[in-house]
Amino acid sequence: MRKFFQSRWIKIPYTIVLYGFAAYGAFLTLTYFAMKFSWTNDGGKVDSNNRYFQEMHDKYNQSFKIDSVSMIKHRYEVFNRIIVLNDFYPKNAEHILGVYTKNQDEKLALQMLDAVDLRLKNNRSYQHAIKNMLIKHERSNKKTGLSVFNWMNISEWQDFKIAVAKDKPYIDSVAKVTGVEARLIVACLVGEQIRLFNSNRESYKRYIGPLKVLALEANLSYGVTGIKEKTAVNIENYLKDSTSVYYLGKEYAHLLDYDSTNQYINPTNDTLDLRLRRLVQFKNHYYSYLYAAVYVKQIRQQWLKAGFPIDDRPEILASLFNLGYYKSKPKKNPAVGGATYDIKGTEYTFGAVAYEFYYSGELADIFPYEKKRFDWQESPPIVLMD
Repeated sequence: MRKFFQSRWIKIPYTIVLYGFAAYGAFLTLTYFAMKFSWTNDGGKVDSNNRYFQEMHDKYNQSFKIDSVSMIKHRYEVFNRIIVLNDFYPKNAEHILGVYTKNQDEKLALQMLDAVDLRLKNNRSYQHAIKNMLIKHERSNKKTGLSVFNWMNISEWQDFKIAVAKDKPYIDSVAKVTGVEARLIVACLVGEQIRLFNSNRESYKRYIGPLKVLALEANLSYGVTGIKEKTAVNIENYLKDSTSVYYLGKEYAHLLDYDSTNQYINPTNDTLDLRLRRLVQFKNHYYSYLYAAVYVKQIRQQWLKAGFPIDDRPEILASLFNLGYYKSKPKKNPAVGGATYDIKGTEYTFGAVAYEFYYSGELADIFPYEKKRFDWQESPPIVLMD
């Protein structure tokens, strides 16, 4: 029997079976201890984009603004990024747009787009397109409610706009009578008034600011347009002098005739002569605008006759309005200038201020741009207001 168990046909299978059971027992034992002590648990791996996920969490939970202005900005960003994505993966763009259309949730839409951006971080074409879009978006975020013309950002300018709107009936009447565009008249007014609209001036503190009225000059220069007495005399004389280069024609000769029944007296002008009294009026500034418009048209006539039309140069007309007849010398390349004054630390010339106002679009709803600056109406002038 012993010899039988020692034969190789019995010994080899026996050994295999014996070691097999031993191995199986060891496996069961190890499995028991592995399960008991959690040796089989997967330790996991930190995602390479973990920092990005944290940044997105912080972005949308700490600094994401939900005020109305920010929501408009976020909305533009959503639409712009969806448009970019649509060029690369229209299916994903459609999904995101569908969710946003339904939920109207800018935060959610941006988070969805960020998930796309992460997956496409190595797509150079997409990243380049997104970068260009964000640059444009950033530029749009720098938009301001202020005017590019800095002097229009001062509080006095807001007061001026209210004040000049009150004078629209007088300005429009003068425009019809003289054929001078109302906006051009206002450009000359702006050049004169803006230097007076200084919040440090006593007149501004007492009258202009609180009452929203135009500054009325009554010393050396007169009225709201700052007409000098000598200039007023010349304006009247040139209307009747058919030999003058400033002569406008007989239809204008009587525009500034005097009405002997009206003395135009008020507490401020009672020491002045009649010519200046009708310029220095508290509420009715008709003559201030009439003298200004006639003078501008006379200057324009002088240059037209000399072969140097300046109809399309409001800045030159305003400069000459400020400088006076003696500086009006028709030539090919006239210079913009006039009186200089400081507005909140910046120096401006009369002509430059008039130019910036004229082309700014400010008050265009009240004083629109006509097709021509002079004589756009065919009917002859008549005096509408006195």
